[in-house]
Amino acid sequence: MRIAILDDYQDCVRTLSCFGRLEGHDVVVLNESVADPAVLAARLEGVEALVLIRERTRVTRELVALLPRLRIVSQTARVGTHIDVAACTERAVAVAAGTGSPYAPAELAFALILAAMRGIVAENAALRAGRWQTLLGRSVRGRTLGVLGYGNIGRLVAGYASALGMRVLAHGREGSTERARVDGVETAASHRALFAASDVLSVHLRLTPETRFAIVAADFAAMPDAAVFVNTSRSQLVAPGALAAALDAGRPAIAALDVFDSEPATGDPLISHPRVLATPHIGYVERDSYELYLGTAIDNVLAFASGAPSGIVNPEVLPG
Repeated sequence: MRIAILDDYQDCVRTLSCFGRLEGHDVVVLNESVADPAVLAARLEGVEALVLIRERTRVTRELVALLPRLRIVSQTARVGTHIDVAACTERAVAVAAGTGSPYAPAELAFALILAAMRGIVAENAALRAGRWQTLLGRSVRGRTLGVLGYGNIGRLVAGYASALGMRVLAHGREGSTERARVDGVETAASHRALFAASDVLSVHLRLTPETRFAIVAADFAAMPDAAVFVNTSRSQLVAPGALAAALDAGRPAIAALDVFDSEPATGDPLISHPRVLATPHIGYVERDSYELYLGTAIDNVLAFASGAPSGIVNPEVLPG
């Protein structure tokens, strides 16, 4: 089977143990994103299976039409809106969903919280430049962490915060808020009230039509002095331009970001903003997660090839 693994930015897929399961197959690994469907299709000639690393490449109707031998698209973790499932179904292309883990993203979110509060990156840069102790950071103990979206990742972040002596306050959709109450976590009366009460606000919402642009300028304006805003979920949860304007106005004092409107985001102006601590969407990007995510996606391709498909979200394309 001719299999393509897309968007391996670190050129690390071939170093994973799970990659060995593809022995005997014709495998191509692309390290850079290719936005133009025609250009990408030319590089994927004859491909029967696509393995997608998260949401880096959009599988559009145009791309599917340009890959006549394509039989399966296997996604690491959930299938999102970057895959045109309807177009795949019309062309009898199976789409498989994988599995994931909340631990690495939760760890990254809390690492950003600590780095922002203690000025770790700035102090490292100052020390390398020959300066000693240039700022006063702040402890997280005794401060309030607001968790916007109390799902699997938000729950872990809340637990880390509690272990370090923070007050935790949560808010989200009804199910999210109810999970927090069951866990004994205090809940905010409203979305705006969460922002107003949080010394650190960490976002853990899924991007849906209802949550797109849900965070607006007035939310930031309600935050306390010296507040930190952390977004490791999706940048499109924030209204266009709202965060940059809020940072310029001083609330939040710092934003710690792992996600951007267009990725790779090397040219995004937020990255160079003096009040921003930025990482290149690495929340889930670590070896254990890759073994799990890629391993499941590869297994789904192999199961499909063997005639015992698993994880298929459009089963109507399957024979019988």
